[in-house]
Amino acid sequence: MTRLLEGKVAIVTGGAKGLGYGISRAMAAHGAAVLITGRDGAATGKVAAEIRAEFGTQATGMSADMRSKEQVEGMVQRAVDEFGGLDSLVTNASQLSPNVLLEDKTDEMLADTLAMGVWGTWWAMRAAYPHMKARGGGSVINFYSIDADTGAWLHADYNINKMGILGLTRSAAVEWGRHNIRVNAIAPTGLGQVFAQLVKDVPGFLEAATANNPLKRAGDPEKDIGPVVVFLASEMSRFVTGEMINVDGGQHLPGYVSVPHNLEELEKGTA
Repeated sequence: MTRLLEGKVAIVTGGAKGLGYGISRAMAAHGAAVLITGRDGAATGKVAAEIRAEFGTQATGMSADMRSKEQVEGMVQRAVDEFGGLDSLVTNASQLSPNVLLEDKTDEMLADTLAMGVWGTWWAMRAAYPHMKARGGGSVINFYSIDADTGAWLHADYNINKMGILGLTRSAAVEWGRHNIRVNAIAPTGLGQVFAQLVKDVPGFLEAATANNPLKRAGDPEKDIGPVVVFLASEMSRFVTGEMINVDGGQHLPGYVSVPHNLEELEKGTA
């Protein structure tokens, strides 16, 4: 297999679990030295050790909370100090607040969601910028969501967050192109942590969730989502920037219905 990221350095936030786990493995398989970050430091270290043993590439895990500017900047500096520079930033880390109606979302829920997403992405990108500029270019891969396009029920704060990240992606693509820094976003639908847990806990969920998907299956984090990230991080996409790529088996074509089954209970406040 041609290793598309040989000699490259990448950061994958939220890189030890769900989609991030598959992305970390896919990038390492293509030769990248990977800094895997997440709030669960033990999990990041375990995945890094697994990658070193299986792929023979450099990998380090560290605890970093995207809601902390200090920790985000420290994350970027750690990659530079340990691996000698930075070529790719993959801002996968995200979180959902409790599934409640828009009118029941609190200011604190929105603030926390934006801190993890918009603010964390903003801090990480700005910290990465001088290092990518010094390398003569780089690639930022941010994460959007079909939820924002469909206005998914119970995810108002999350949808706002993802729209903000898309705006940041396009602004940075326009302004940083002069330094050969490419900035793109993907909207993946795959067996991430939340999706995988629902599949495990709810009988028939997988079949229902993929019924309108043209490819009739859920995306595998390593085999379906990871390769698109590798493409965007590699020279294969050297003329691609400012794009938002759906990596969802075509799910964005029919969209999906997100009306909660317990809407009446939510409205009554008994859910």
